[in-house]
Amino acid sequence: MFNRPHFIRVDDTCICCYEWGAGAPLILLHGNGEDSTYFRDCIPYFARFYRVIAVDSRGHGRSGRGGGPLTFDRMADDLRQVLDALGISRAHLLGFSDGGNLAIKFALTDPQAVDRLILNGANVDMLAVVPWAQLPLYPTVGLLSLGAPFSPALAQKRDVLALMTRDYGVTLSDLARIDAPTLVLAGDRDMIRPSHTRAIAQALPHAVLAIQPGSHFLAGESPARFCLNCLRFLRGEPVPDRKTDEYA
Repeated sequence: MFNRPHFIRVDDTCICCYEWGAGAPLILLHGNGEDSTYFRDCIPYFARFYRVIAVDSRGHGRSGRGGGPLTFDRMADDLRQVLDALGISRAHLLGFSDGGNLAIKFALTDPQAVDRLILNGANVDMLAVVPWAQLPLYPTVGLLSLGAPFSPALAQKRDVLALMTRDYGVTLSDLARIDAPTLVLAGDRDMIRPSHTRAIAQALPHAVLAIQPGSHFLAGESPARFCLNCLRFLRGEPVPDRKTDEYA
Protein backbone atom coordinates (compact mmCIF):
# COMPACT_ATOMS: atom_id res chain seq x y z
CA MET A 1 0.00 0.00 0.00
CA PHE A 2 2.83 2.41 0.82
CA ASN A 3 5.37 1.20 -1.72
CA ARG A 4 4.73 3.95 -4.31
CA PRO A 5 5.51 7.28 -2.66
CA HIS A 6 5.49 10.65 -4.42
CA PHE A 7 8.33 13.02 -3.54
CA ILE A 8 7.57 16.70 -3.97
CA ARG A 9 10.35 19.27 -3.83
CA VAL A 10 9.59 21.87 -1.18
CA ASP A 11 12.21 24.56 -0.53
CA ASP A 12 15.31 22.77 0.75
CA THR A 13 13.93 19.23 1.01
CA CYS A 14 11.42 16.73 -0.41
CA ILE A 15 8.04 15.93 1.13
CA CYS A 16 6.70 12.41 0.73
CA CYS A 17 3.05 11.68 0.06
CA TYR A 18 0.90 8.76 -1.08
CA GLU A 19 -2.29 8.74 -3.11
CA TRP A 20 -5.28 6.41 -3.56
CA GLY A 21 -8.79 6.62 -4.95
CA ALA A 22 -10.66 9.34 -6.83
CA GLY A 23 -13.07 12.14 -6.06
CA ALA A 24 -12.84 15.14 -3.78
CA PRO A 25 -9.40 15.35 -2.13
CA LEU A 26 -9.07 14.16 1.47
CA ILE A 27 -5.71 14.95 3.08
CA LEU A 28 -4.50 12.75 5.97
CA LEU A 29 -2.04 14.24 8.47
CA HIS A 30 -0.39 11.91 11.01
CA GLY A 31 0.78 12.59 14.56
CA ASN A 32 4.15 13.35 16.14
CA GLY A 33 6.94 10.86 15.46
CA GLU A 34 4.72 8.87 13.11
CA ASP A 35 4.14 8.76 9.37
CA SER A 36 1.32 8.10 6.94
CA THR A 37 1.22 4.40 7.78
CA TYR A 38 -0.72 5.34 10.93
CA PHE A 39 -3.80 5.49 8.67
CA ARG A 40 -3.18 2.17 6.91
CA ASP A 41 -6.41 0.57 8.19
CA CYS A 42 -8.51 3.62 7.30
CA ILE A 43 -7.33 4.22 3.75
CA PRO A 44 -9.41 1.38 2.18
CA TYR A 45 -12.56 2.95 3.67
CA PHE A 46 -11.76 6.50 2.61
CA ALA A 47 -10.44 5.62 -0.85
CA ARG A 48 -13.83 4.19 -1.85
CA PHE A 49 -15.25 7.72 -1.86
CA TYR A 50 -12.35 10.21 -1.99
CA ARG A 51 -9.01 10.98 -3.56
CA VAL A 52 -6.98 10.23 -0.46
CA ILE A 53 -3.57 11.85 -0.04
CA ALA A 54 -1.50 10.96 3.03
CA VAL A 55 1.41 13.31 3.71
CA ASP A 56 4.54 12.59 5.75
CA SER A 57 5.26 15.86 7.56
CA ARG A 58 8.71 17.43 7.34
CA GLY A 59 11.15 15.40 9.44
CA HIS A 60 8.77 12.44 9.62
CA GLY A 61 8.54 9.19 7.68
CA ARG A 62 10.16 9.44 4.26
CA SER A 63 10.03 13.24 4.13
CA GLY A 64 13.26 15.16 4.51
CA ARG A 65 14.10 17.37 7.47
CA GLY A 66 15.81 20.21 5.62
CA GLY A 67 17.55 23.00 7.50
CA GLY A 68 16.31 25.61 9.93
CA PRO A 69 13.71 25.30 12.69
CA LEU A 70 11.08 22.57 12.59
CA THR A 71 7.77 24.35 13.22
CA PHE A 72 4.10 24.01 12.42
CA ASP A 73 4.36 27.18 10.33
CA ARG A 74 6.93 25.51 8.08
CA MET A 75 4.90 22.33 7.86
CA ALA A 76 1.78 24.33 6.94
CA ASP A 77 3.77 26.01 4.16
CA ASP A 78 5.01 22.57 3.07
CA LEU A 79 1.42 21.36 2.86
CA ARG A 80 0.43 24.37 0.75
CA GLN A 81 3.25 23.62 -1.70
CA VAL A 82 2.35 19.93 -1.83
CA LEU A 83 -1.28 20.74 -2.67
CA ASP A 84 -0.15 23.20 -5.34
CA ALA A 85 2.11 20.57 -6.88
CA LEU A 86 -0.79 18.10 -6.96
CA GLY A 87 -3.12 20.64 -8.54
CA ILE A 88 -5.41 20.81 -5.49
CA SER A 89 -6.94 24.17 -4.63
CA ARG A 90 -9.40 22.95 -1.99
CA ALA A 91 -9.57 19.77 0.12
CA HIS A 92 -10.95 18.10 3.21
CA LEU A 93 -8.35 17.79 5.97
CA LEU A 94 -8.17 15.03 8.58
CA GLY A 95 -5.48 15.61 11.17
CA PHE A 96 -4.57 13.34 14.07
CA SER A 97 -2.82 14.69 17.20
CA ASP A 98 0.03 16.91 15.94
CA GLY A 99 -1.50 16.44 12.49
CA GLY A 100 -4.65 18.00 13.91
CA ASN A 101 -2.58 20.92 15.16
CA LEU A 102 -1.07 21.23 11.69
CA ALA A 103 -4.56 21.18 10.18
CA ILE A 104 -5.59 24.02 12.52
CA LYS A 105 -2.53 26.05 11.54
CA PHE A 106 -3.21 25.40 7.85
CA ALA A 107 -6.89 26.32 8.17
CA LEU A 108 -5.88 29.64 9.73
CA THR A 109 -3.23 30.46 7.13
CA ASP A 110 -5.03 29.08 4.04
CA PRO A 111 -8.75 29.15 4.90
CA GLN A 112 -9.85 29.13 1.26
CA ALA A 113 -8.09 25.78 0.77
CA VAL A 114 -10.10 23.92 3.43
CA ASP A 115 -13.50 22.40 2.68
CA ARG A 116 -14.29 20.30 5.77
CA LEU A 117 -11.98 19.79 8.72
CA ILE A 118 -11.59 16.79 11.04
CA LEU A 119 -9.54 17.29 14.22
CA ASN A 120 -8.80 14.04 16.04
CA GLY A 121 -7.02 14.49 19.37
CA ALA A 122 -5.80 18.01 18.55
CA ASN A 123 -4.86 20.70 21.07
CA VAL A 124 -3.89 24.37 21.12
CA ASP A 125 -2.31 24.34 24.58
CA MET A 126 0.43 21.91 25.60
CA LEU A 127 -0.93 21.89 29.16
CA ALA A 128 -4.05 20.28 27.71
CA VAL A 129 -2.16 16.97 27.50
CA VAL A 130 -2.51 14.78 30.59
CA PRO A 131 0.62 14.91 32.80
CA TRP A 132 1.61 11.25 32.41
CA ALA A 133 1.95 11.80 28.66
CA GLN A 134 3.36 15.34 28.68
CA LEU A 135 5.88 15.50 31.53
CA PRO A 136 8.28 12.77 30.31
CA LEU A 137 8.82 14.71 27.08
CA TYR A 138 10.91 17.44 28.67
CA PRO A 139 13.74 15.29 30.09
CA THR A 140 13.68 13.19 26.91
CA VAL A 141 14.17 16.27 24.73
CA GLY A 142 16.95 17.38 27.11
CA LEU A 143 18.79 14.07 26.80
CA LEU A 144 18.42 14.07 23.02
CA SER A 145 19.86 17.60 22.97
CA LEU A 146 23.04 16.29 24.60
CA GLY A 147 23.58 13.82 21.78
CA ALA A 148 22.30 16.03 18.96
CA PRO A 149 25.68 17.65 18.12
CA PHE A 150 27.11 14.18 17.47
CA SER A 151 24.18 12.52 15.68
CA PRO A 152 21.87 13.95 13.00
CA ALA A 153 19.37 11.20 13.83
CA LEU A 154 19.23 12.27 17.49
CA ALA A 155 18.98 15.91 16.46
CA GLN A 156 16.01 15.15 14.23
CA LYS A 157 14.29 13.09 16.91
CA ARG A 158 14.81 15.94 19.38
CA ASP A 159 13.34 18.48 16.97
CA VAL A 160 10.30 16.30 16.32
CA LEU A 161 9.57 15.61 20.00
CA ALA A 162 10.15 19.26 20.85
CA LEU A 163 7.06 20.12 18.79
CA MET A 164 5.02 18.68 21.67
CA THR A 165 6.77 20.73 24.36
CA ARG A 166 5.84 24.24 23.23
CA ASP A 167 2.76 26.07 22.00
CA TYR A 168 2.56 26.66 18.27
CA GLY A 169 1.14 30.17 18.08
CA VAL A 170 -2.58 29.37 18.15
CA THR A 171 -5.06 30.18 20.92
CA LEU A 172 -8.65 29.17 21.46
CA SER A 173 -9.77 32.64 20.40
CA ASP A 174 -8.03 32.17 17.04
CA LEU A 175 -10.35 29.25 16.27
CA ALA A 176 -13.24 31.67 15.78
CA ARG A 177 -11.62 32.54 12.43
CA ILE A 178 -12.05 29.01 11.05
CA ASP A 179 -15.25 28.95 8.98
CA ALA A 180 -14.94 25.37 7.74
CA PRO A 181 -17.41 22.84 9.14
CA THR A 182 -15.35 20.88 11.66
CA LEU A 183 -15.61 17.53 13.39
CA VAL A 184 -13.80 17.49 16.73
CA LEU A 185 -13.25 13.80 17.48
CA ALA A 186 -11.61 12.29 20.56
CA GLY A 187 -11.52 9.10 22.56
CA ASP A 188 -13.28 8.86 25.90
CA ARG A 189 -9.87 7.88 27.34
CA ASP A 190 -7.88 10.37 25.27
CA MET A 191 -4.61 11.90 26.48
CA ILE A 192 -6.04 15.33 25.64
CA ARG A 193 -8.05 16.62 28.60
CA PRO A 194 -11.81 16.41 27.94
CA SER A 195 -12.27 20.02 29.02
CA HIS A 196 -9.83 21.16 26.35
CA THR A 197 -11.46 19.09 23.61
CA ARG A 198 -14.82 20.63 24.57
CA ALA A 199 -13.27 24.10 24.55
CA ILE A 200 -11.94 23.58 21.01
CA ALA A 201 -15.38 22.48 19.81
CA GLN A 202 -17.04 25.45 21.52
CA ALA A 203 -14.52 27.93 20.07
CA LEU A 204 -15.04 26.78 16.48
CA PRO A 205 -18.04 28.46 14.79
CA HIS A 206 -19.25 25.35 12.95
CA ALA A 207 -18.15 22.34 14.98
CA VAL A 208 -19.59 18.96 15.88
CA LEU A 209 -18.13 17.15 18.90
CA ALA A 210 -17.99 13.37 18.79
CA ILE A 211 -16.55 11.16 21.54
CA GLN A 212 -15.71 7.63 20.46
CA PRO A 213 -14.88 4.83 22.89
CA GLY A 214 -11.12 4.41 22.99
CA SER A 215 -7.82 6.13 23.68
CA HIS A 216 -5.92 8.79 21.73
CA PHE A 217 -5.26 6.36 18.86
CA LEU A 218 -8.76 5.74 17.54
CA ALA A 219 -7.84 5.14 13.90
CA GLY A 220 -5.59 2.26 14.90
CA GLU A 221 -7.84 0.79 17.59
CA SER A 222 -11.24 0.95 15.89
CA PRO A 223 -10.73 1.95 12.25
CA ALA A 224 -14.21 0.98 11.06
CA ARG A 225 -15.94 3.04 13.75
CA PHE A 226 -13.49 5.91 13.32
CA CYS A 227 -14.03 5.98 9.56
CA LEU A 228 -17.80 5.81 9.93
CA ASN A 229 -17.74 8.92 12.11
CA CYS A 230 -15.48 10.72 9.63
CA LEU A 231 -17.31 9.66 6.48
CA ARG A 232 -20.74 10.59 7.80
CA PHE A 233 -19.43 14.00 8.79
CA LEU A 234 -17.82 14.55 5.39
CA ARG A 235 -21.17 13.75 3.75
CA GLY A 236 -23.02 16.17 6.03
CA GLU A 237 -24.82 13.36 7.88
CA PRO A 238 -25.27 13.03 11.66
CA VAL A 239 -22.22 11.59 13.39
CA PRO A 240 -23.05 8.45 15.42
CA ASP A 241 -20.70 8.92 18.39
CA ARG A 242 -22.00 12.21 19.71
CA LYS A 243 -20.99 13.85 22.97
CA THR A 244 -22.57 12.35 26.10
CA ASP A 245 -23.09 13.84 29.55
CA GLU A 246 -20.70 11.25 30.96
CA TYR A 247 -17.76 12.79 29.06
CA ALA A 248 -16.25 15.03 31.73
